[in-house]
Amino acid sequence: MGKPRAEPSETLPMLPPLPGWIVSAPSETPEAAAFRSGAALAHLGQAMTSGDVPLALWRDRLALAAAGNCAAMAGRREGQGALRDTLHLTGPGDDPGPAGRIARQWSRAAARPVSVAHLVNALEGIAAERIAHCLDATGPTPVDRAAQVVEAVLTDSPRTEAAALILADAVLAKALGATHVLPLLALRLSSRDLRLRGDDLRLACHRAVVPAVGQALALAGELARAAARLQAVAPKLRAKAAGRAVDLFLSRDALAPGALAFMSDRAARRLCDRLVALGAVRELTGRDTFRLYGV
Repeated sequence: MGKPRAEPSETLPMLPPLPGWIVSAPSETPEAAAFRSGAALAHLGQAMTSGDVPLALWRDRLALAAAGNCAAMAGRREGQGALRDTLHLTGPGDDPGPAGRIARQWSRAAARPVSVAHLVNALEGIAAERIAHCLDATGPTPVDRAAQVVEAVLTDSPRTEAAALILADAVLAKALGATHVLPLLALRLSSRDLRLRGDDLRLACHRAVVPAVGQALALAGELARAAARLQAVAPKLRAKAAGRAVDLFLSRDALAPGALAFMSDRAARRLCDRLVALGAVRELTGRDTFRLYGV
């Protein structure tokens, strides 16, 4: 008998999770918490430099999760599905509402490399001078710098939690050598944490990093495997410009067929349905109309 064929899961990329000693070690003291957060961030670097992870898609989906957390802090009840709808189905010039504005800030902030000019356009009500000052924050560790940014922004503008966390995660990403905002602290900090100041806030930020990195790594592994499946079926696609569509799916959390503007509406819908049938893309809404698709 011939050698059994390998199951697809055996050939898909895998990313190592956080070691158990980082996840389970106690962090009652600032020193222990800082050690664990530093170790977690170092481990995260493996995913950030992995050629298997679709980085733009990873950032975009983490940005949606961060927006959901920030919207909840602001007292909004919209979940990630509703925020996704707002991002992709709100017409140009239409007001997306309070939660939608938060989602739009996160989506825009994560889409392009960190710079003062870009963040001025992405954030509402934060002056360029404040952004520049935040990006130049100093401190003994990247997390300490991020905590200083949160405190400074919220001291001046107490109701700008999303902007404060975008800037904090921008500072954190910059310290890690990343070019784009990678949502981390915004995934796990709570409104109660954001009311803290000084050493208490820094400790909360260090403690938030470990579960945030765990969440980001789990998603990175999931998306690496999804990207591999999509790339494996790409040669089976006969539609013209299918390669451009695949590239878009590998860079965005969700797409409406209309976003494939280089294809006719009918061809775009057929391609999306074909990708779903091949198990390479999911329909994300469960609706019969106004559908959104993503890996």
